[in-house]
Amino acid sequence: METRRDVFQAIADPTRRAIIGMIAQQSVNVNSIAEQFDVSRQAISLHLKILSECGLLNIQQQGRERFCEARLEKLNEVHEWVEQYHKLWAGRMKTLKRFLEQEELQASVVSEERKKKATNISKSKK
Repeated sequence: METRRDVFQAIADPTRRAIIGMIAQQSVNVNSIAEQFDVSRQAISLHLKILSECGLLNIQQQGRERFCEARLEKLNEVHEWVEQYHKLWAGRMKTLKRFLEQEELQASVVSEERKKKATNISKSKK
């Protein structure tokens, strides 16, 4: 049975996110990647396999070495998913802001009315 992997699974792990960060700017030797982590090379190989299966990196053989190259366009799936919630919360924050501004304005009006009444009461007592 084949395991289906997606980009969300890939970025769920902090080690894989760190690997993506390492290879985002330039291709990096697999051994150089492994040296950056305090885990076994077998564990790094598994992380690289998952990233490859998700389409976030290619591993190219160059002589005796293997280099990882980022394919970050798959991260657009994550961006699109997050963006829908960003828009939702931005809309809610705008609504809250308008509500709070309206409440502040009403409180200001009430305060002014109280001041006027207090002034009128004190004038009528004189």
